[in-house]
Amino acid sequence: MLKIAVYGKGGIGKSTMTSNLSAAFASLGKKVIQIGCDPKADSTINLLGGKPLKPVIEILREGTDPQTIEEISARGFGDILCIETGGPTPGLGCAGRGIIATFNLLDELGLFDKLKPDVVMYDVLGDVVCGGFAAPIREGYAEKVLIVTSGEKMALYAAGNICQAVKNFEDRGYAHVEGIILNKRNVIDEDSKVEAFAKENGIKIVSKIPRSDDITLCEDKGMTAVEGNPSSEVAGEFIRLANKLLEGEE
Repeated sequence: MLKIAVYGKGGIGKSTMTSNLSAAFASLGKKVIQIGCDPKADSTINLLGGKPLKPVIEILREGTDPQTIEEISARGFGDILCIETGGPTPGLGCAGRGIIATFNLLDELGLFDKLKPDVVMYDVLGDVVCGGFAAPIREGYAEKVLIVTSGEKMALYAAGNICQAVKNFEDRGYAHVEGIILNKRNVIDEDSKVEAFAKENGIKIVSKIPRSDDITLCEDKGMTAVEGNPSSEVAGEFIRLANKLLEGEE
């Protein structure tokens, strides 16, 4: 089972990267689960035709005690199983609480044992790598971390914090940084800035995603580029990355 946590600064496009990568795995015939670990609960929306999924923390807050996986999930493009952890009411409570509560519930429901997925994708907010947000790498749910960044200063700053957080758990046999996804914003000297960051931190750039109108046009229709325009350059790059990650797992 390939278990990947995608981290990145808020607004850097990690949900776009995660959902397109999930769609790429599914298009290659893999059984995929995507778990959105962000209080905004919008990670899977473009796998579900633009329809938001009710987050687990909201279901639990209503006093419901889910007994089946179907009660907290939905099937999207390529039969991808979509789950959103959600978060607390804005301004109240810990933002990572939804992740912890959801993971506890998934363990109780035996999600992975029952479905036996080929790939599990975790889409995690990376501005704060503590508490619940560190759960995917700390508790052994994910084995590989992909960091999404651009060449912008604050995106690289957040990427540095994520690298340090992951390294803090390496000696416990938890997740390691597999590499960087450069989500291009066309800033000055973007490639060289990110390449210098990667070299300084001893990690590799596994993919460079071009700035593309195809992504925007497809998301306006509630789809990933892999679904909406599979022949596009950007969709091809996600397929290439998915194949590369699968080959590394084998």
